[in-house]
Amino acid sequence: MLKALLLLFILIPLAELGIFMSLGSQIGLGPTIAIIIITGFLGAALTKTQGAKALAKFRASMAQGQLPHREIIDGVLILLAGAVLLTPGFLTDTIGFALLVPPIRQTLRGVLAHYLASRVKVSFNGPPAQSPDAAGPELKTPKTRVIDV
Repeated sequence: MLKALLLLFILIPLAELGIFMSLGSQIGLGPTIAIIIITGFLGAALTKTQGAKALAKFRASMAQGQLPHREIIDGVLILLAGAVLLTPGFLTDTIGFALLVPPIRQTLRGVLAHYLASRVKVSFNGPPAQSPDAAGPELKTPKTRVIDV
């Protein structure tokens, strides 16, 4: 894992530098810098709106008493999109904007949920749930009729 991260932190900046140099030589330094600044502001605005929508869905899901696992994964992906959009570069901007597209995010959410489900075990503290028939005699319903007066 550490080697993969180290490789990413070396290869992505090198790829970004190559793209900057290639694009800069074709359209000039000023337009290249302008594109970087514009995509940064546009990415921040889109991240803010998508994040607000994800937060609203999270709150609605919690209000209905449902587990907001989809909304949490969406929030993490939107946060990741915001982080890479604020990083200057065309490759990272492409990844960030892709993460803000709902169908792409939905596909990644499914892949990520499947990955996490195979690695996470959910448990709780407390006695195991039993049916009344499997429980001891103190939990069984009485067979006699009780008339409350």
